[in-house]
Amino acid sequence: MIIHLDLDCFFVSAERTRIPELRGHPVVVCKSGDNKIFSTQDSESMMTESVGGFNGLLQHKKEFNGFDKNAWKNEFLDEKGRVHGIVIAKSYEAKKYGIKTGTSLRDALAMCPKLLIVPSDHLFYQLLSTKLKAFLQTKIPILEQYSIDEFWGDLKGWVKEEATYDFVASLQQEILETFDLPISIGASSSKWIAKLATDFNKPYGLTLVPKEKIASFVSLMPIESFPGIGRVLQQKFKSYGIATLGEVLEHRKLVSAWGTIGKDLIARISGVDNEAVVTKRDRRSIGISRNFHVIHNREEVLRRAIILSRHLSYTIAKLDLHPSTYYVYIRYENGISSKISQTLDRSFSEGVYREWVIETVSSLDTHPHYGILHLGLALSNFITPTQTKTFSLLYAKEDEKSKRLSEKLTKLRDKYGADIIRSGAEKQENGSD
Repeated sequence: MIIHLDLDCFFVSAERTRIPELRGHPVVVCKSGDNKIFSTQDSESMMTESVGGFNGLLQHKKEFNGFDKNAWKNEFLDEKGRVHGIVIAKSYEAKKYGIKTGTSLRDALAMCPKLLIVPSDHLFYQLLSTKLKAFLQTKIPILEQYSIDEFWGDLKGWVKEEATYDFVASLQQEILETFDLPISIGASSSKWIAKLATDFNKPYGLTLVPKEKIASFVSLMPIESFPGIGRVLQQKFKSYGIATLGEVLEHRKLVSAWGTIGKDLIARISGVDNEAVVTKRDRRSIGISRNFHVIHNREEVLRRAIILSRHLSYTIAKLDLHPSTYYVYIRYENGISSKISQTLDRSFSEGVYREWVIETVSSLDTHPHYGILHLGLALSNFITPTQTKTFSLLYAKEDEKSKRLSEKLTKLRDKYGADIIRSGAEKQENGSD
């Protein structure tokens, strides 16, 4: 069988391992703009292992000094007394008040005045996830990390099917005893039914769905409960009067006529997709982005873009990747956004990338009268032994020199930290207006 493991309210549960007084209370973990990365002061950072999803590999360290129920105000209350920040995780006690992931902290406090608020500490979460993964690899021969708090494991040839329940029950208990983390586990003959089984019974649930019971298990479930059925597909199903997964299977000919998406969906819901648990996937892209208070000063926007490019360049160097397509995204205060992607025929280096970011951010900023509150950078189309690329000879010597310099910078940052060497444009903070 294939099992799916999902940590319950992971960020909240992680905080409860070091702050026991959070147990039994409505708790949210919140995130605001990352001010530390844009500070002119050096800060200690750490490169972590990939934990899937959209979690960055380079994280700044946060000092933990215990819990003070009023400490959140230092990070989420501005000089005018306005509350900012977004809920990125909530306890089940907080969920009862209608608080969801993505709810603004201001709204969450209105829903639950006695809410306990914890500023996020992603390095702590990633290190804890990495420790759990190492533990799971001693228990499960084939393990795939889907996100920071989700895993798949293939038990075929390792645990007899009739022994699956006892195995996962023992594993669930051992994780709780070892890490003090509650986890839900689903099992079935396919990955996506296993995940559906986990989602069906949370928190701290155990759900097994044998192959012969998949059809009855999914029959009454709403279509939106299945992983991968987003709003567009939901609307399409609704237009045909299809509301449950059972009805999707009843109309398999109709859905299969939608092409590859429809056929793949039918296979997944039927549990016959045969999608393998993959221990390692090739990375398709990597990026870094930050939200912040609205900034009108374009020099400060550019300074922040340069800082993000430095962090992303260092991550690329550590992963030994060679990107050829560059991407920038800007979001303005009124909801308008600008984005661009460009493929270059030049060898990647920190210097080349910084120059491109400076030029591109300036040309992409087509609404100079609006404030900016989000910047995002990404790199993709990585060159590999099987996917090669020819570079322009016009920049060959210049790029080779810049690449050697990048290698030296990487060694210095490995030894002294990511902030030990900055470009001159990063030094002076220009304010937010």
